[in-house]
Amino acid sequence: MKRRDFLLFASAMAIAWKSGAAEAEITRIGFIQAGSRQENQRFLDTFGESLSALGWTDGKDIAVFDRWADERTEALPAIIKELIGSGVTVLVTAGTPATLAAKRASTTLPIILVAVDDPVSLGVVESLGQPGGNVTGLCLTSSEVITERLELLRELVPGLHRLAVIVRSDPGLDQKLQDVRSEARRKGIEPLVLEATTGKALELAFARLRGERCEAIYAASGPLGPAKRTRIIALAAESGLPAIYSFRIFPAEGGLMSFAADYEDLFRRAAGFVDRILKGTKPAAMPVEPPRKFKLAVNLNTGKALGLTIPPKILAGADEVIQ
Repeated sequence: MKRRDFLLFASAMAIAWKSGAAEAEITRIGFIQAGSRQENQRFLDTFGESLSALGWTDGKDIAVFDRWADERTEALPAIIKELIGSGVTVLVTAGTPATLAAKRASTTLPIILVAVDDPVSLGVVESLGQPGGNVTGLCLTSSEVITERLELLRELVPGLHRLAVIVRSDPGLDQKLQDVRSEARRKGIEPLVLEATTGKALELAFARLRGERCEAIYAASGPLGPAKRTRIIALAAESGLPAIYSFRIFPAEGGLMSFAADYEDLFRRAAGFVDRILKGTKPAAMPVEPPRKFKLAVNLNTGKALGLTIPPKILAGADEVIQ
């Protein structure tokens, strides 16, 4: 081999080696959500921007591999298996189905849960303060949320006595219902719990709540798929009753009102958990944290259609008023 050819070959090999070494140094982060990218992209963006603010650059020292189940929760185990097989260092699981599937898949890989109702009753952590094992993160457990939702309904319906609570068979449902029942009764409100696990059951639930003389609706489950969401909003409108929801997407699509944790803040804080994991902290050493920020969204058009005048106090406290 001529000297010039040898030098060119050696240079090319050095570049290839450096490129391979740089790729090998990139830390892989898995991000999985049971919903769709279209509805949840802003949360991934917030997460990525927050990692960047902490000094991590996607494509340089980290690579975020995002996966979406598009409401097909049965696909989650295979998606998580693929992510784990790709060599991720940490897994960020958005919502209960993704978190449960990840916990079943690995007891060693660090998992950061985000927006899970009650991780203790689900069995994914031992306690909020001392999670143990390989899972920690940000939950939705907060007595403030239930209290505020009931207060908002009482503002809309002074003297509220009979409340329909619509639920489906979510993991951790028993604890959620216990909290809703306890808080409602403390306020002199009698809750009527109606389980709606199928479309037919949902129709029957709304038929019953009218017969039971309910005065308002507390939709405790969600966010549900687009078709179910549209149907529950339509049934609430047909009932003529004010309803409060657990997710902002409901009033955005025609529901009356939602009061919920600020999800963008949760995903912003999730980046901090990942940062600590990558710097050597174990999940068991990081307490699960509750939401710190909440948002109220109100749909004025829906209120008018129901013949309601939204009290000034609610409008003044709203983070988003949808016209």
